[in-house]
Amino acid sequence: MHRPFDDPTPRQVGPGEYPVLDEALALVNRDVAATLPDQGPLQLMALPPWEEGEPENVYVTLPNGGWWGNPLWQGSPDSPREEPLSALAAVAEAAQDTVTECLWQAWPVCTVHDLGMHLGEADGRPVWRCAGAGRDPEHVRAAVGELDTLRRGR
Repeated sequence: MHRPFDDPTPRQVGPGEYPVLDEALALVNRDVAATLPDQGPLQLMALPPWEEGEPENVYVTLPNGGWWGNPLWQGSPDSPREEPLSALAAVAEAAQDTVTECLWQAWPVCTVHDLGMHLGEADGRPVWRCAGAGRDPEHVRAAVGELDTLRRGR
């Protein structure tokens, strides 16, 4: 009997397999291109599920397939489609974990304070937030996917 995790080789997720995650990753990759232009776009990779009947485990990876952290939450196989904003937040967080841990650098970095930013929420959207060296805890640099609209510094 073949068990789902007998072959734990990751596979690249094809376009359209997870449309909501594809859209979210496209936005996050805009931020990657704007801040790490030599890195190349992140991608989605999948591993078989641990248990039969469970969804596969999908990760946000570097172009070389390396990743760090937990899989993206896919819900149960019969759950409704993921909410796009929740998917965007999950993909952004997974991308940040992967870039930070695999490349050993803070990402993304606030160009005003030269500090690593954190995922937050503003006006119901995922945003990149900077603590502003403790002076401005509500310092939102940009919505996820919009770091390419900023100019360096103030």
